[in-house]
Amino acid sequence: MHVDSAIRSRKSVRRFLSGHIPRPSIERILELSARAPSGNNVQPWHVHVLTGAAKQALCRDILEAAATQSDEHTPEYQYYPDQCFEPYSGRSREVGVDLDEALGIARGDLEARERQTLRNYLFFDAPVGLLISLDRRLNTGSYMDLGMFMQNIMLAARGQGFHTCAQAAFAWYHKIVRQHLPLPDDHILVCGIALGHEDRTAPENNFNTAREPIAGFTTFHGFDQ
Repeated sequence: MHVDSAIRSRKSVRRFLSGHIPRPSIERILELSARAPSGNNVQPWHVHVLTGAAKQALCRDILEAAATQSDEHTPEYQYYPDQCFEPYSGRSREVGVDLDEALGIARGDLEARERQTLRNYLFFDAPVGLLISLDRRLNTGSYMDLGMFMQNIMLAARGQGFHTCAQAAFAWYHKIVRQHLPLPDDHILVCGIALGHEDRTAPENNFNTAREPIAGFTTFHGFDQ
């Protein structure tokens, strides 16, 4: 797949087929992804790959915690600002409304919305879940490096015909993750990534987010000379 096609076809898939993904395919994705740039080549990322019984056990315990004690769990870093503002709040609101419409969730149906949120912790039925962590002793630049590594994962997955969904939601349940995986105390759980084949019959997978035109985020200098 040409890189342009991989970028344009990448999307957040929220329902996957259950088919097995062989380990060599995952290793190839990670090998390619590790070519991501990083300051002074520190390569700050670490990945835990889960499938089968290991993934099921983790998902079960996170779902139980999310259903019964969600107030007791918080992430170790702040993804969003305390008070969102325009234009960012409008974009966030729009994507929430559009996703609910694609799923057939009526406005104000909080129970249906909560059920959909909890599907995060099943990796949206993907056969493989990745959990990405970062050494907490590193600084802001390493978060940029990690973002480029994660983008490589998602594009390399497209190159093999797979889809993904990046999921910050897992960061809230790092305490549960630490009960299942040897995640060092000096590592922050940043996010999860669901990996598998898209269920093309699922209405939520026909939902694509809008993007600002170039003029909305770019200023050109010197091109009129």
